[in-house]
Amino acid sequence: MSADGRDPGAAAPFDWNRAEPAPGERLPRPGGQLSPSGPSGLRPPPGGLRPPPGGLQPPSGGLQPLPDSLQPPPGGLQPSLGVQPPSGGLVADAWGAAPAEGEAWLPFDRGARPVEVLDETLRDGIQGVSTMNPPRARKIELLHAMASVGVDVVNLGMPATGPRQFDDACLLAREIVASRLPLGLTAAARTLAADVEEVARVAERTGAPIMVYAFIGSSPIRHFVEGWGPDFLARSVDEAGRAAAAAGLPFCLVAEDATRSPPDMLRTLFRAAVDAGAARLCLCDTTGHVTPPGVEALVAFARRELGALGATGIELDWHGHNDRGLGLAAALWAVASGVERVHATALGVGERTGNTCLELLVDNLGRLGARPPVPRERLVAYCAAASRALAWPVAPDHPIAGALTRRG
Repeated sequence: MSADGRDPGAAAPFDWNRAEPAPGERLPRPGGQLSPSGPSGLRPPPGGLRPPPGGLQPPSGGLQPLPDSLQPPPGGLQPSLGVQPPSGGLVADAWGAAPAEGEAWLPFDRGARPVEVLDETLRDGIQGVSTMNPPRARKIELLHAMASVGVDVVNLGMPATGPRQFDDACLLAREIVASRLPLGLTAAARTLAADVEEVARVAERTGAPIMVYAFIGSSPIRHFVEGWGPDFLARSVDEAGRAAAAAGLPFCLVAEDATRSPPDMLRTLFRAAVDAGAARLCLCDTTGHVTPPGVEALVAFARRELGALGATGIELDWHGHNDRGLGLAAALWAVASGVERVHATALGVGERTGNTCLELLVDNLGRLGARPPVPRERLVAYCAAASRALAWPVAPDHPIAGALTRRG
């Protein structure tokens, strides 16, 4: 026990990587059956994979030409929205990754409504100790670069943290309105009325509609350190929701460290958010902890709980970090799991090892059909604008903007 009687065992985090979605909530896997229950994932046949008697033999008569059904169409393969199997099916054993009968492919294709991307560079991105808070002219330049690569929403910062942050948020909001940039606006706040009221002041001064992203720690580690309990969390969410409603602003509850938070605590937060009138919920992988199966399990759980609360109209965000090098993979899996909005930063900057890398996310989502593709030269220009703003070098082997990459 601690000196004040608290049990350190209560701070043990929950591991969503070991959780399984409920039956019927598992995503189809390319080239296999739906994921089996239990932690072992796909299983080999009993006894393992065995070669045929006598070893692998080439077909008699040598290699044969592909059948007509597998020949490329005239003019070569054409891009399409999402990954589609060839019409007419696949010849048996021609492609071991073929989906089983009746299976769908991972649902990246969003049809008429692409997944949205929120740029966190000017909020979470500049919280890293190695990243500078850019001069205002550079911030404005970066705003225009965001619009050029199809960013849907931008976080203006956290106005309650000081006069410069407040003034910069006003400046950016005015620029978006005056230049008619196609960017939605959000700003960060703690789940405190005073923080939310600062966001409301920015909206009032600039005439710009701003969504409040109010965050609170949801993991046992934070609760143990702060001495928080479920009642405190529910009151805090209610306070933020009431302040946003009084100002006429929509709000999103940001569940900080959700990937290490137990189901019961998340239920408490989700219920409080619904009662407070939240328009969105943001699931955060604050420490870059989660793996793709954990993403799937957490998103499925959130959908199920919102459905039980009669709040199916609330949309989900995904906010991830890159501590284990899994930020991009987790973000893509969150999109495949059905979140409506995913967060990232330019060049992946941010606290510790950074956030999900925005230009790589946008490029991959375009390739997968989850949103319109963006020309490479625009992504390169976006990276250059971010590098100038943040005084952050573009790595020579950056997959899109690196000098060595482009030379090759």
